[in-house]
Amino acid sequence: MPKAFRRSIILAAIATLAVPAPAGARPRVLQVGTYHGITGPFATIQAAVNAAKPGDWILVAPGDYHENGTANAGVLVTTPSIHIRGLDRNRVIVDGTKPGAAPCSAQAQDQLLGSSGGRNGIEVLKTDGVTIENLTACNYLSDSYGSGGNEIWWNGGDGSGKIGMGSWYGRYLTASSTYYQANVPNVPLYGLFVSNARGPGALEDSYASNMADSSFYVGACADCNATLRRVHAQNSALGYSGTNAGGHLLIEDSEWDQNIGGIVPSSLAVDDLPSPQDGACPAGDPHKFCTFIRRNFVHDNNNPNAPKALGALSPPVGVGIELTGGRNDTVRDNIVVRNGAWGILVNDYPDPQTSNNPEYCTGGIKNFAPPAPYNQILGSPIPCYFRATGNRIQDNFFAGNGFFGNVTNGDLANLSLPSKRDNCFARNLDRNGMVTTAPANLQDPNVAGTCGRPWNPNTRQEVALIEQVLCDAFGPGTGLCSGPGYPQPTTPVLLPIPKLRGLANPCEGVPSNSWCRAGDVRNRAAGTPRLIE
Repeated sequence: MPKAFRRSIILAAIATLAVPAPAGARPRVLQVGTYHGITGPFATIQAAVNAAKPGDWILVAPGDYHENGTANAGVLVTTPSIHIRGLDRNRVIVDGTKPGAAPCSAQAQDQLLGSSGGRNGIEVLKTDGVTIENLTACNYLSDSYGSGGNEIWWNGGDGSGKIGMGSWYGRYLTASSTYYQANVPNVPLYGLFVSNARGPGALEDSYASNMADSSFYVGACADCNATLRRVHAQNSALGYSGTNAGGHLLIEDSEWDQNIGGIVPSSLAVDDLPSPQDGACPAGDPHKFCTFIRRNFVHDNNNPNAPKALGALSPPVGVGIELTGGRNDTVRDNIVVRNGAWGILVNDYPDPQTSNNPEYCTGGIKNFAPPAPYNQILGSPIPCYFRATGNRIQDNFFAGNGFFGNVTNGDLANLSLPSKRDNCFARNLDRNGMVTTAPANLQDPNVAGTCGRPWNPNTRQEVALIEQVLCDAFGPGTGLCSGPGYPQPTTPVLLPIPKLRGLANPCEGVPSNSWCRAGDVRNRAAGTPRLIE
């Protein structure tokens, strides 16, 4: 696709997010900071946000902004259809540390906690059409209850079980933290986080790392209308987490590495309702499947020393893509390399949580009693049991997976109790020949190579797989471990925040202003405003 055409599509997409301005009103440009000797009227991003009206642009000059707009958010946005854009992705920093500290300081004494201990960086709260582009957010930390710790968050009503937000958009964003301590509550949880939104929305050309839950999260949306494209997740508990996210959802053309686990959509009975995670198209859509994980590079997710939240359940280490209690997802055309446990793991999820919420365990089986011999391992009854069923794993390329060397480790694994509809596996290839699978021969038409068949696994092989997954997630204390075992955490290690390519022209699409002049003689040929230099 030609660059000019692609740019026009992006600008048109941004335009569709906007709420129409009042008749006769023109979008304004609100400038934050000082650029090339020209000082804007606002010293903080929050002050500009407070002054903004729908359709306005907020341009942020390079600087380290120790934003503390509210007790629990650096910048809180409640005005629809405003556009927040940094002039330099790497040098516009929304910083969770104390004023006067070095940019994104790693020192414990420099961390700034909210009234309850937790703070978010930029939080867009129950309002539509807000775009955030071309900046970095760092070091916003959670409290002991899991509140806060989201570097950039489009929040449509966390925990409400309701959709409270429509369109949203972010690109050329960096979210990370230089501070993390194991076994303490104040940690960075999510890099780029979207919840309870109906969309349409997209995260593009963005990076996140060093998060104790996930670098990227889209959840609490049965039909998300969301795209993650050309993103990169590193050194987090999970690269992608998506609780009860489905319908129209694309995760594509992205890189996931050095996490405990790579891409992990999931069904949960209590969190981010309503459950389950379901990739089927909504009623009225002519297609059957709408959630696709495709064309990703998923490699080297074997890192037990990535951040992890205090008291959180540990994901299995060494899994590239894991579908946990989800259904009807399509995983295809991915390159899955050097994940030590399993390249792609599809598994039922026995959720131990309970709740009196009327929507509790929607799509799951309450008080599930597993058949023998699985009950001897999983226990009985299980408060809520989510079957992984109807998923399609096709046309993926594997190399070097399963090198931890435990029984069942390899390219593909299907941990699912007997069911009426299988997860199917077809045309997956390994560089060295046949893909390695557990149970064996998953791609055989008589095992799971044909979609829509009943699933009746070899009991002995399925028991071995269950034991290995539980051993990997919970460690030797389970009493289920055999073989070489799985890497155990030692000392947490954080990656430095990288310098990354930002918008080629930060003035693109912005009305003329003293920082971006369309009429400047040096820029007339470009046909779009350019930064004044």
